[in-house]
Amino acid sequence: MVTLARWAAALRPDQVPERVLSLAASQLLSQLAAIRAGAEQPLGARMVEAFGPPFQDDPRTSACVLAGLGSWLNLDDTAYAGHLSPSTVAVPLAYAHHLGLDGAALLTAIVAANECAARVTAAATLGPLRGQSALHTHLVGAVAGRLHCEGATAATWTDALGLALAQPPWPLLRAFLASDARLFSTFAPVRTAMDACDAATAGFHGPPDLLEHPDGFLARFATVPLADAVTAGLGERWHTDTLSFKMHPGGPGVDAAIDCALDLHHDLALGHLDGADAIEEVVVETSLYTLTAQRTAERYVHGPGAPLGALVLHTPYTVATALLTGDLSVADFTAPGRDEESRWRIARRVRLVHDPAMTRALLASEAPFGEAIRHAGPDATAWLEGFGGPDLVAMAATARPDRAPADFTGAHKATGARVTVRLADGRTAARERLIPHGAAGPHTRRHHARLMRRKFTALGGPDHVAEAVGEIGEMAPAALRSWTEAALS
Repeated sequence: MVTLARWAAALRPDQVPERVLSLAASQLLSQLAAIRAGAEQPLGARMVEAFGPPFQDDPRTSACVLAGLGSWLNLDDTAYAGHLSPSTVAVPLAYAHHLGLDGAALLTAIVAANECAARVTAAATLGPLRGQSALHTHLVGAVAGRLHCEGATAATWTDALGLALAQPPWPLLRAFLASDARLFSTFAPVRTAMDACDAATAGFHGPPDLLEHPDGFLARFATVPLADAVTAGLGERWHTDTLSFKMHPGGPGVDAAIDCALDLHHDLALGHLDGADAIEEVVVETSLYTLTAQRTAERYVHGPGAPLGALVLHTPYTVATALLTGDLSVADFTAPGRDEESRWRIARRVRLVHDPAMTRALLASEAPFGEAIRHAGPDATAWLEGFGGPDLVAMAATARPDRAPADFTGAHKATGARVTVRLADGRTAARERLIPHGAAGPHTRRHHARLMRRKFTALGGPDHVAEAVGEIGEMAPAALRSWTEAALS
């Protein structure tokens, strides 16, 4: 933790590769889109009523509100490892606005927060908490994002990280998937991190060896601790290179199936048919990762009225909605769209099938946990067996090379799906996608700025804000302040 803190505290814009800063700019625009979407929903409005607007005089509370609004609809971006943006973007955004920082400082703080949060999350990836349930990601991301903006010393960073991680959250699925408590999944750890920063600044000391100590964080939160992942390749292997951007609301593993369903809606001209009667069967062949998420969701999803937290993980509903409407938006997870019987009639005809080749491709990709499995080597066996049984252990044995990549510039996230639709008129059509639209891979590396402009404007963001995303790094403080306020107006 000491080494990570020293490196991140000293990070300056000219030390960050231009491609990484460009990704951070797209990440900023993407998370602003998620915050907009969250604020426009009734529950988001209640959060603002309770705690105030996204930008307010108190940057601590501003950081918490921005984090809460941007996470609960599953429009937040991910990396290897972790759902980073609700803290690594929201907190620097709040403090850059409050302190009057320029665009270069904001982007560098986002990168510093990404690198710290992703590395600590990677160290515990082979454990019981993954994805949005790994709330410790936000303890680290929030501390790093704030302290970089404030120019704090490395010693303050070390103390704040030790204090923040002293009592890390362990979420309960019942609350997370089926109640309004979901809105506090990032709000609460960010608030804890803000207290840790205040305490460290006042002279409180946190344990500098808390990550690796036998009685510390990894001992409790990792089945297979990967302590050296925290500092491996600092300044060379940029975890920001592994970013995957969310193009639709939806939980982990469903993105490729949604992409395929959207294509099939147009291929089959389903908009001109009564989809509920025209579609006889839908088969989704996918990896064990998606099947695991579906098994979790189906415990809470039984038809109309399903809770949003579980519905975003539910492959049959999301695929059925995309096939029927040719879209999947935030409105599809609330009434009245969520309760349309025609969607549920199709959802009941959706069948998920395991495709071992897609599971092998998943294990071979860096995100969401392939790199952790490679890093752990034979030590990953117990975690793999617990996640997917002996067959998964056998697949992993040949999926990843033994040697770590020199950097993450070729990182990808292969959470694939093949969707086949059989119609009542006898027609059959299929679509397949290995890397979801917007996920880490060659296409996203080339086009992330364009994709995030599309996401932002699709969620109601002003065109002029989206078009200026490439200029963020050159913005003076006043220009940045105006741009960020316009983004959420």
